[in-house]
Amino acid sequence: MAYHSLPFLLLFSLLTPTLIFSSPVQDPESVVQEVHRSVNASRRNLGYLSCGTGNPIDDCWRCDPNWEQNRQRLADCAIGFGKNAVGGRDGKIYVVTDSGDDDAVNPKPGTLRHAVIQDEPLWIIFARDMVIKLKEELIMNSFKTLDGRGASVHIAGGPCITIQFVTNIIIHGLNIHDCKQGGNAMVRSSPRHYGWRTVSDGDGVSIFGGSHVWVDHCSLSNCNDGLVDAIYGSTAITISNNYMTHHDKVMLLGHSDSYAKDKDMQITIAFNHFGEGLVQRMPRCRHGYFHVVNNDYTHWEMYAIGGSASPTINSQGNRFLAPDRRFSKEVTKHEDAPESEWRNWNWRSEGDLMLNGAYFTPSGAGASSSYARASSLGAKPSSLVSSLTGAAGALNCRKGSRC
Repeated sequence: MAYHSLPFLLLFSLLTPTLIFSSPVQDPESVVQEVHRSVNASRRNLGYLSCGTGNPIDDCWRCDPNWEQNRQRLADCAIGFGKNAVGGRDGKIYVVTDSGDDDAVNPKPGTLRHAVIQDEPLWIIFARDMVIKLKEELIMNSFKTLDGRGASVHIAGGPCITIQFVTNIIIHGLNIHDCKQGGNAMVRSSPRHYGWRTVSDGDGVSIFGGSHVWVDHCSLSNCNDGLVDAIYGSTAITISNNYMTHHDKVMLLGHSDSYAKDKDMQITIAFNHFGEGLVQRMPRCRHGYFHVVNNDYTHWEMYAIGGSASPTINSQGNRFLAPDRRFSKEVTKHEDAPESEWRNWNWRSEGDLMLNGAYFTPSGAGASSSYARASSLGAKPSSLVSSLTGAAGALNCRKGSRC
């Protein structure tokens, strides 16, 4: 088997792990205060390790030269609505040694597919640089972390990651690109179950009825459908520190205008770099509550942030650089509704930096209770976006040195 325990002596003095069996979705109006308490506690615990970059996620772990011995500490560094996603923090380390994916029903031990379907919590790492071309969707089980630090790991050229009706998932440090449709095949989702999968969309990361999910420091591009899509009642999600390029429909958050369960959706989008070759949906939102904070938008062709079905969008401290095309300067797009309807949707821009003629069309009465439900962390000034997002995407982490 490909299970290996790593030393925990250094970490033990900082953390006392407790096994968590479930993470209830919290009252959103308490999230902001808890985020600040968590970040401050993390900094106190780090002590001399903190290097104060201003990015609260990275400040929590990146300055530790012994990160490779303290991998599971990353789970305590999440912020925003997905901050309770513990992933495989309380389980064993599983080392992926085989980049193959020959059998989606009976995966071999040592493969990524064998790792993600297990029932117990697992922190999944990679033995070396590898390109994993999946035969079918990678259907994850609950309480798993995919940790690409220390290797250059590409999931590319086939179907990619599916988080369906599971909870507590962390995806960190992966290159996810050129994802294709899969399906019309049998695929295993746990040691006890496999079933028939119809044709998939071809998303980079598909979150379908998932909760407590954190996607951090990944580089994503050029997939068949979305780079990261969250639909069908998904909630308690943070999408942070990612570098997204060369794609049309970047991020869909919400199943359909008629799917009312997405009214409970809460998603934080923070410290991401939306880079070259992007067209639209950064994100496109429906129904729920969306905190878009301290991101760098350097490219879009149609629009940056859009939505329908009365979502609440709280845009704070972002930097928007409009394209040179005269009729593509607007950041926002209110979709599938006349102005008489969308003017009541709660969309606001607060402290955003608008460059090259960019402009944000706000709407709604600005009810404080609505925006409280779409607030998940304190925004930094937009003047700091360059430093906050400068390391977005998969990091080049090597053992024995800071990432």
